Amino acid sequence: MALKDILPGKLGFGSAPLGNMFRDIPEEEALATVEAAWRDGIRYFDNAPFYGAGLAELRMGQALAGKPRADYVISTKVGRLVLDEVEDVGARDQGEKSEVFKHGRPNRVVNDYSADATLRSIEDSLKRLRTDHIDIVWVHDVAQDFYGDAWIDMFERARQGAFKVLDRLRDEGVIKAWGLGVNRVEAVELLLGLEEPRPDGSLLAGRYTLLDHDRALQRLMPLVAGRGLGIVVGGPYSSGALVGGPNFEYAPAPPAILDKVARIKAIAERHGVSMKAAGLQFSLANPAVVAVIPGASRPARIAEDRAALEETVPAEFWRDLRQAGLVHPEAPLPGGA
Repeated sequence: MALKDILPGKLGFGSAPLGNMFRDIPEEEALATVEAAWRDGIRYFDNAPFYGAGLAELRMGQALAGKPRADYVISTKVGRLVLDEVEDVGARDQGEKSEVFKHGRPNRVVNDYSADATLRSIEDSLKRLRTDHIDIVWVHDVAQDFYGDAWIDMFERARQGAFKVLDRLRDEGVIKAWGLGVNRVEAVELLLGLEEPRPDGSLLAGRYTLLDHDRALQRLMPLVAGRGLGIVVGGPYSSGALVGGPNFEYAPAPPAILDKVARIKAIAERHGVSMKAAGLQFSLANPAVVAVIPGASRPARIAEDRAALEETVPAEFWRDLRQAGLVHPEAPLPGGA
């Protein structure tokens, strides 16, 4: 089944902030944010054991408890096991995200893409999410930003383990779809270059955004569209940099990115366009993109995202971005601008 036929709308909910991403989020605030998303009509919720060492999934399970299970779609990820053991959170080696979840649970997290670990991870997620099935499973972070030069070795482990298991579970109807959940284009390209197995799409975070889209546009999106697959775009605001936040790629934004944001913002202000609208609508304009999943940790953010999605953006705004060299010349733009 194609991803676009599984997902209930273009706007989903990314749960990374619920794992105390960057800050210690009060429980009531986290739960109220999910409730706000539900009231807004959002019915796709993406999760991962990695987010706060299980904290995001626990909060999501609590927030959705009692909601009709047939009314929403859940995705989660495999590749990390959350153990009962406690570790020093500050000493974790988590690639570019080492400081991101320092306020999460102290449970030890281990990387394991084997077949057995994949099945165990799904079982653990089912318990934390308080559900009897997962709709979509992504293989998490098997890419350069976590494993450096060893990423190909980790990818091969996943190919022999997680990929085969998920392919079988999809064919058996246990899950509806699977793919990668990564921050790098190269990993998805490698997966799509294999004859077997047969993924249904991927979740690509931060790589098809207004601030960074050239490689995905030129190399990945044609492959995805040509196979009738789909891309879910995570991190459409580039870790917050696009909307005035201090971070890009989970670290302080470099001067070149801050300059690009300022140039886009100047054009947006001239046309009365919000930066959130520019970010969400740009990502969704590519026909290979089936949904965007901005993260949120405050209820008010949900209304902002919905308004951004529905905002009327003049074609002149997109043309000015193109003329200023702020989007790739071949990037699809809303309304064919």
